[in-house]
Amino acid sequence: MSNFDINQFKIELEPFYKAQSTEVELYTAAYNLRLPVMIKGPTGCGKSRFIEYMAYKLDKPIITVSCNEDITASDLIGRFLLDTNGTRWVDGPLTLAARHGAICYLDEIVEARQDTMVVIHSLTDHRRELMLDKKGELVKAHSDFQLVISYNPAYQSLMKDLKQSTKQRFTGMDFDYVSAELETSIVVRESGVNSDIAIKLVKLAQVTRNLVGHGIEEGASTRLLNYAGILIASGVSVKDACNMALVCPITDDIEIRTTMGSAIDAIFD
Repeated sequence: MSNFDINQFKIELEPFYKAQSTEVELYTAAYNLRLPVMIKGPTGCGKSRFIEYMAYKLDKPIITVSCNEDITASDLIGRFLLDTNGTRWVDGPLTLAARHGAICYLDEIVEARQDTMVVIHSLTDHRRELMLDKKGELVKAHSDFQLVISYNPAYQSLMKDLKQSTKQRFTGMDFDYVSAELETSIVVRESGVNSDIAIKLVKLAQVTRNLVGHGIEEGASTRLLNYAGILIASGVSVKDACNMALVCPITDDIEIRTTMGSAIDAIFD
């Protein structure tokens, strides 16, 4: 690992991000103190974009892991692999970040098994260390290392939730969809549509968000608005773009789809 370059994980181009409040200052303070951070908020509201933006602003490498139920502790820590010379140890993303000094971002952490998440505990308190049992090595975290996790509280359940023993190892930041004005400017910037179309897309998103709990688990995200805008800017009709990006992905319910179709007609009339 002597030739390993952690800087390959640095973000070269500044991600587009507009602050909602004081989140930039708060995260910067947490990073300067190397406190672990937990980001909570609905799908597509900008959690991952924010972390990437902060990594860029702080000029730090970031290693992102998209968590799922099949992730094991070895996937995070590392394992021995066979090659022509026998076996060799390969660090996992968590070990790489801790060893070389990167932000390790575990996205949608509640999707991972709870027994897997136990391995992060020793990196989130005063010890800042990671034991590689299979290798017999204790990794002391680099001074630049920070652990960040994110998840959507709306998907919490008895089967998919973080234990308090994990939650209380992190500082926390709540995210939500931005104001209509800010969301409109984001859609204009990210998709290329004019402000009139962007305003109407945001209105449509608000209709879907008002239907949460009434046939929809979660309303249209800013990400989906950008998809719709990109389709429209490319020449796809408004109705087809909205159906493809904002209706089909979030519901299979015929009645809800009909309601959303009527909203599209009314808003874009």
